[in-house]
Amino acid sequence: MSRTFAYCRVSTSDQTTENQSREIAAAGFHVAPQRVITETVSGSVAASERAGWIKLLNKLEAGDVLIVTKLDRLGRNAMDVRATVEALAAMGVRVHCLALGGMDLTSPAGKMTMGVISAMAEFERDLLIERTQAGLSRARAEGKTLGRPSSLTEEQAQEARQRLETGESVSAVAKSLGTSRQTIMRARDAVPAG
Repeated sequence: MSRTFAYCRVSTSDQTTENQSREIAAAGFHVAPQRVITETVSGSVAASERAGWIKLLNKLEAGDVLIVTKLDRLGRNAMDVRATVEALAAMGVRVHCLALGGMDLTSPAGKMTMGVISAMAEFERDLLIERTQAGLSRARAEGKTLGRPSSLTEEQAQEARQRLETGESVSAVAKSLGTSRQTIMRARDAVPAG
């Protein structure tokens, strides 16, 4: 006989999972209290690294049903959610998402929906990369300096190189210029080999 579990997650301690539990009950799912897993952890943390999620996985068996209110409760992004749903399906666990009309994401229609969601996420990611690359190209064409500003002026970098050439240690130069050893080494290495 299949058992029903619920996974309710919020990102910060000033939030509560109560609304998610109510949504699940209002949708007609009866979940025994010991089968409701709640946790407070950022969605940026992979499901496999969440204590509550690991606890849930240890309880789930083939034939069980897992209810979530929204897909983002399961993972960081569409690709992560898809991998999570596929792993659960491989265990024989059906996953229902209330935000998608209670659809079983492991059913043929659910798999198609997940495919569309994944394709849209990949498309959006590709557009973001394309826009970022276009912006960087435009900035370069306009002569803008990209990246983090240097912590040393060109004069300070030149001074550091001269002091290193006279045998002063990287640590001593860094300390006197009020910067890190790595910054001094970058200034040293920025000079083309003669």
